[in-house]
Amino acid sequence: MEELGNRKKRFSLGETEKERKNNLIIIFLSVILVTVVVIFIVQRIENQRIVTAINIEKQAIQEELNGMVAGYDSLKTTNDTLSQELFVAQTKVKDLLLEVGQVKKASYEQIESYRQEVTSLRSIMQNFVVQIDSLNKRNEMLMKENMQVKQEFAQIEGQKEQLEKEKQQLQEKVSRAAMLEARNLFATGINQRGKDENSVRRAEQIKISFTLSSNVTTKRGEKTIYVRIQRPDQVLLTKSKTDLFPFEDLNIPFSASRTVTYEGEELPVNIFWDNTNQPMFQIGEYTIDVFVDGFNVGTTTVEFKR
Repeated sequence: MEELGNRKKRFSLGETEKERKNNLIIIFLSVILVTVVVIFIVQRIENQRIVTAINIEKQAIQEELNGMVAGYDSLKTTNDTLSQELFVAQTKVKDLLLEVGQVKKASYEQIESYRQEVTSLRSIMQNFVVQIDSLNKRNEMLMKENMQVKQEFAQIEGQKEQLEKEKQQLQEKVSRAAMLEARNLFATGINQRGKDENSVRRAEQIKISFTLSSNVTTKRGEKTIYVRIQRPDQVLLTKSKTDLFPFEDLNIPFSASRTVTYEGEELPVNIFWDNTNQPMFQIGEYTIDVFVDGFNVGTTTVEFKR
């Protein structure tokens, strides 16, 4: 039995001492090889896990940077200095995004460095958000104040315009109150003997007669009365191109005039148009307007016949 056991041992490890020694070496090396293979496989799995985690972190950083770029695009301000600072900060974000995208194999150290930069850039962006929000609120408040000032100014202007309008209306009332009237106004043709004549062949003058009304409001003293006479064909009778008088901010021609002294009481007035050396009167109706103190104080007509 003992001999049989020794034979089995020699058979399993080798028959000779040398074989047994070699077999032991082979077994030892095999164990080492298996161990190395196992360690290699474990390390490879771990490396793949690390690479996957780094790629996920890299993608997260890229997404966050893309969000920051879009966030900068949404930040608007009219402040030139702040706009320039926004442009510089956004450029830094874009540069970092480009750099991260170009890295094929990143290490934990690189990812950690990028993460720190992203944190810093996010802090800068948040500061811009606070500044712009504060500036926009300030601008909004100023706009409201400006609107209020404009409304108050418009109200004041409206009140001023109303006062000017009331003042103008009052002046117009005063002017109307001071305006004289040409009462009993009539006109007729006159012949050589000073008699009334309405024949175009024998009439040589037009006589305009009226009475200036009494008025305690109007200014007293010398007043020039102007008369405009229009023929039936609407042509104005005039003696000279320089015969002009002021009316409504214009200087317009007149046919005849007379200066009288007015003392506030009724004043009879006669004004004549002398047709000597003028074309013969036309058949038809002549229109006559009388002006005093810049007002048309009366209108009448005279008709000439054949």
